[in-house]
Amino acid sequence: MFREWGFLVSEMVVLILLAALLGLFVGWLIWRRRSAVTVDTSEADRLRRELDACKVKHSDKDARIAALEADVAASHVQSAEPAQVETVHVEVEQVEAIDANAAVDYDGDGVIEGENEGIKPATLDAARGGVADDLKQIKGIGPKMEKMCNALGFFHFDQIAAWTPAEEAWVNANLEGFKGRVSRDEWIAQAKLPAAGEETEFSKRVEGGDVY
Repeated sequence: MFREWGFLVSEMVVLILLAALLGLFVGWLIWRRRSAVTVDTSEADRLRRELDACKVKHSDKDARIAALEADVAASHVQSAEPAQVETVHVEVEQVEAIDANAAVDYDGDGVIEGENEGIKPATLDAARGGVADDLKQIKGIGPKMEKMCNALGFFHFDQIAAWTPAEEAWVNANLEGFKGRVSRDEWIAQAKLPAAGEETEFSKRVEGGDVY
């Protein structure tokens, strides 16, 4: 009986050893297979490349937006300063000298008479009450032209508004370097409004210091 038990125990030990060896073998195979597996990173690489490309495009877009915003800001500054632009235009127009010796028949009598064209208007030695009108409120008369008018004896709007065609011709012929400007810029028509105490959009801007 004891021999049979000893035989059974020896068989069980052998089976256990075989089972252990089999388990080790199977585990080794599984480990080897796992170690031999290659991880496919191609998809991750592709996504990473797309992300980098998006970042570059985003950077270019930001730079373009910044440039456009700068252009918009510059255009706003330019459009916010119309008075300054007009000042330059007026000043350039006023220094546009005309040939002082140009032969023009300002009074239309068929005779070119130089400074004797037409009839000289009534003039003043000084402004009434010592205060001259701001003749620059007439478009076409800038600071230089105003001094020239004062030197000729014209200080007030009502003087210019009252000129006859013959007197207009005389002034046209005697504006040294600016001959013909009275007619071209319609001084007489413009002077009638401030002479009557009325204002124009241009005169308001001159008074506000937005032109000169």
